[in-house]
Amino acid sequence: MIRKFIVRTSKKLLELRIARKEHIRNVHFKFYPNTRSFIPERKTEKLNMYQAINQALDITLKNDSSAVIFGEDVAFGGVFRCTVGLQKRYGSDRVFNTPLSEQGIAGFGIGLANVGATAIAEIQFADYIFPAFDQIVNEAAKCRYRSGGMFDCGKLTIRSPCGAVGHGGLYHSQSPEAYFAHTPGLKIVVPRGPVQAKGLLLSSIQEPDPCIIFEPKVLYRTAVDEVPVGHYKIEIGKGEIIKEGKDVTLVGWGTQVHVLLETADLVEEKLGASCEVIDLLSILPWDVQLVCKSVKKTGRVIIAHEAPRTNGFGAEIAARIQEECFLNLESPIMRVTGWDTPFPHIFEEFYLPDKWRCFDAVKKSLDY
Repeated sequence: MIRKFIVRTSKKLLELRIARKEHIRNVHFKFYPNTRSFIPERKTEKLNMYQAINQALDITLKNDSSAVIFGEDVAFGGVFRCTVGLQKRYGSDRVFNTPLSEQGIAGFGIGLANVGATAIAEIQFADYIFPAFDQIVNEAAKCRYRSGGMFDCGKLTIRSPCGAVGHGGLYHSQSPEAYFAHTPGLKIVVPRGPVQAKGLLLSSIQEPDPCIIFEPKVLYRTAVDEVPVGHYKIEIGKGEIIKEGKDVTLVGWGTQVHVLLETADLVEEKLGASCEVIDLLSILPWDVQLVCKSVKKTGRVIIAHEAPRTNGFGAEIAARIQEECFLNLESPIMRVTGWDTPFPHIFEEFYLPDKWRCFDAVKKSLDY
């Protein structure tokens, strides 16, 4: 019975893949380098995302003698190689491994930040961050408020790989940004590529509030771009229009931005309509003004994210758009998201919002 079910399911999956004319692979997206991206006018070099992050960390350690990097396996470069070579360059007092205790990593970072050190913590996977939730939400975020400004955790930055990777399953593929976006006192950013990863990380490290940077792990090697040499920052709280359009606004962050750019190309080819694509870059705070201005122009909006639909951050965006742009809307606000299930393994490609699901949402919005 079980064997017959597996065979039937496998055949159905193959039929669906063929019907959608997709190659059989795990994560469906095409990386779009530097589409309308912020780049300082200076020399650049070609880097992938993990190399850009490594460069930002190197710059920080070089210029700030109080900066320390710590987490599980960071001394050896980390599982994604973002800290490779840094301990050899700066010593084991400044780049070092911690015990397998996310609560301890966050608590140690809070203590360091409170005494003036620049603390850069790595949580090995975003799925592992939940034991540290209390420390981050109840201690780091509230430190300045609770102490009346006497102490703060502004020098605390937490890096963590997030999202689908193609084979991660339920414990290595989650996108937990919405949990933390409910917390005043934190800043949360999600880069879409190397240029943004380096600039946002350097901004987070110098930000006067504790920051979490969720790094889409599938982009560590697939995202390759011309990255400015040296130090530069990308402002936290500002989104970016990376493709202008007049008919539909598409809003996303991280890997999903590239899916939405694919969607925009597909919509133009098949429907003759133009999509305006916005990368939020920053989840907390997020650029309400930029999004609402675009929605007032187009009258239609699609929000896409990998996290489950219910109470995902897209719901907050939709609610704010409804408040600010109600009289400008030509169709209901639509969300294309992960499903309300634990992140699956063999069904990953059907869980993720791909260009075809986003295209269907755009078509429904235009036909409404």
